[in-house]
Amino acid sequence: MNKSNRVIFHIDVNSAYLSWEAVYRLQHGESIDLREIPSIVGGDPKTRHGIVLTKSIPAKKYKIQTGETIYSALQKCPNLTIVPPTYGLYIKCSNAMVEILKEYSPTIQRYSVDECFLDYTNMAKHFGDPITAAHTIKDRIHKELGFTVNIGVSVNKLLAKMASDFTKPNRVHTLYPEEVPEKMWPLPIEDLFMVGRATAPKLHKIGIYTIGDLAKYNLEHIKYILKSHGEMIWKYANGIEDSKVRLSNYENMKGIGNSTTIAFDVDDKRTAHMILLGLTETVSMRLRDAKYCCKVITVEIKNKDFMRYTHQRKLFAPTDTTNQIYKVVKELFNESWKGESIRHLGVRVSDFCTNQFQQRSLFDEVDLEKTKALDATIDKIRSNFGSKSIVRASFLHSRIKPLIGGVGTQDYPMMSSLL
Repeated sequence: MNKSNRVIFHIDVNSAYLSWEAVYRLQHGESIDLREIPSIVGGDPKTRHGIVLTKSIPAKKYKIQTGETIYSALQKCPNLTIVPPTYGLYIKCSNAMVEILKEYSPTIQRYSVDECFLDYTNMAKHFGDPITAAHTIKDRIHKELGFTVNIGVSVNKLLAKMASDFTKPNRVHTLYPEEVPEKMWPLPIEDLFMVGRATAPKLHKIGIYTIGDLAKYNLEHIKYILKSHGEMIWKYANGIEDSKVRLSNYENMKGIGNSTTIAFDVDDKRTAHMILLGLTETVSMRLRDAKYCCKVITVEIKNKDFMRYTHQRKLFAPTDTTNQIYKVVKELFNESWKGESIRHLGVRVSDFCTNQFQQRSLFDEVDLEKTKALDATIDKIRSNFGSKSIVRASFLHSRIKPLIGGVGTQDYPMMSSLL
């Protein structure tokens, strides 16, 4: 098929955590809509410790930022309403949205807990033209589930995602290639997908301040400055991207990662280990589901000052077992942690090989086959009966909740471009 004939939707929940909390509370008798008052999700409302995970539109007027401390947010807005995160609720809301999307296309890619790509190519004969269908989906989600979404419509995933970030909430936007100069090029370069806080200053130094500036810049020069990343964002600035909407996030992936922003300061090793265990269980389960073993394990730490550092190790023999991966994760954390308060932890595995014929090592645990069989059994139980159907005893009396399939975590595979 000619790629220009494709029709791709990007569905993005507006202020996801806060919207889901607001809808749930309204459905259970509360009269105040969190979306209409200065409010945030994150931290502990009793101790007022932790950080902001998401904020309402009224809270934005006080210049409250995602990631800042609850203490700082309260200094800006003393009457701020603080709601602790309810991760189990979020995955239920996400799943309910996906069930609606499946009625409009067999090809849905869950990009994150609050974002999906939908391939609408050749579906117009069933549900009408793309704009009509997008409005229908948007309105159904609002009417049936109570929260709002933005939907971007275009010929590829990049432009659809960029379109969904236009005016919010509860909108449908198009960004077709012919609309790029008018709708996308005037935007600040920071708004371009994959241009982060590290890349933007480098672009500013060479006179690139808008997406249009980058699109018109000499490709060879930008490649010289930023290497392959420079070529990729130059293509993005020109609307060039051709990855398919994948039924599985596991195709052509370079790694599987899971990370979480913690609602309180972590300053002891035991608590950090518990969080890392929850993250490792999700990563390991997804690794086995993809039928891979990993050769590299990475741990990410972000401290209270939002300084990020990572530590990784190449394994002697590839593995897909939870216990083996967690053993290395703990060692990596212990070697790299500098003792400061932690706000964010992540676990990532990469450098894959198939798990059909796993190379054994002299250092493997004796009962490796029993461990693998146990992992497979646990995975099956959780898949059939839910993530809470079987939980490690170590979580029972801990304030750390298991993060299996957890929302509030980035538990979808990490790829080079994330597209």
